[in-house]
Amino acid sequence: MHLVTYLHFLHATEETLSAGYRTVSDGHFADGDVHWTTARFARQCTAHARALTPVLDRCAPAEEPAPERLHAQGVTSARNGPAGLLRDLQDLYQLTNLVDITWTLIRQAASAARDRDLIHLTQQYGEETTAQLDWLRMRMKAAAPQTLIVAT
Repeated sequence: MHLVTYLHFLHATEETLSAGYRTVSDGHFADGDVHWTTARFARQCTAHARALTPVLDRCAPAEEPAPERLHAQGVTSARNGPAGLLRDLQDLYQLTNLVDITWTLIRQAASAARDRDLIHLTQQYGEETTAQLDWLRMRMKAAAPQTLIVAT
């Protein structure tokens, strides 16, 4: 069953996303909204990964090997300046989208398996991930005109 493989993938990707949010939070400390919001998102992602641990503990080990390249690259360093912030937010947006669709895929499988606990988990944390996407999209739109048109 590939569900276990995808649960492990989601767990690892949530941890990667949490680290990325922390990196951006620390690297863009001067932008208060970015610093505090990404720090909060990092805590959410850590909680998501922790919540998956009991689910993984009750699952049998994956019988199939994980597909090649089933891992996500994170944000390992923050870029400088307004253009750097915009790129960092884009990187977080891409990774958050990956997490979001993975929650959706797992919710579909949980529904088919009639796993009420997993369905509840995917709904709750899927909604938080969607809120992260909404904020990232809004923040990039707000930063784009100043960053892309006005020379700094």
